[in-house]
Amino acid sequence: MSLLLSLGVLTAGAWVLTLYQAFVMAEPPGIAAPTSSAMDGMSMDSMNGMVVTGMPGVGWSLQEAVVFVAMWTVMMAAMMLPAMTPMVLTFAAAQARRTRTMAIPTWNFIAGYLLVWLATGLLVYILGQAGSSVVPHLSSAERERWAPLALGAVLVGAGLYQFTPLKRTCLAHCRSPLAFVALHWRNGRFGALRMGLRHGVYCLGCCWALFAVLVAAGVMSVAWMLLLTLVVAIEKLLPLGQRASAGIGLALLILGVAVGSGAALMPWLAAAVGSGPG
Repeated sequence: MSLLLSLGVLTAGAWVLTLYQAFVMAEPPGIAAPTSSAMDGMSMDSMNGMVVTGMPGVGWSLQEAVVFVAMWTVMMAAMMLPAMTPMVLTFAAAQARRTRTMAIPTWNFIAGYLLVWLATGLLVYILGQAGSSVVPHLSSAERERWAPLALGAVLVGAGLYQFTPLKRTCLAHCRSPLAFVALHWRNGRFGALRMGLRHGVYCLGCCWALFAVLVAAGVMSVAWMLLLTLVVAIEKLLPLGQRASAGIGLALLILGVAVGSGAALMPWLAAAVGSGPG
């Protein structure tokens, strides 16, 4: 019970920090070009960085990288810990049957899991900065033309990934805590860290395409964070999660075609957040 309560407090704290950051950022819509009103008061360097990553950019900066990766990791904790809870509880129960020391290995397991998402955040930062170096060379008309196509392509790619064998394999590992613990058990604190890393890799393999949509639509989009948290929970926790995964893939494909063709607009999901002070 104390572990479940601790996970609840950790998740709630991560959501508070994530939502606070989201609502105080004047954030343009991901890879979509910002509107003229969103550009008001921004420096060109800042605007360019935010166009791709949803985070203020001042060029390559260690300080900025640390801040972005920290925020990304907190956001991933908020979004992923609810669906990960059965795995944590299963690990803790297995650990309790083997030794009296349960708390430290369990938190090592969680730390290993979050380390995978921390590394992913660093990759997102690098790709975002690389993309930001291209943005200044595009005119406003070119951004308006290519942004829907890029966002639509990401959505279509995420939809197609839902039907791949790798997606199904990784999802099966995430949905079967008992099987994962039985197959990958390692003793000791370092063993728990290794198990957390392995589970994080499976989780990344399951969800990376969904979070590519989050990056494309706007890293700090509350609407997309809540939607994807629900999607991940449905896939991993509900009895029909495997079938739901196919339905989610079909929805992403339809939405991607609609956005890419200009029949539907997506950036408002992120733009709705950017009403606070920058």
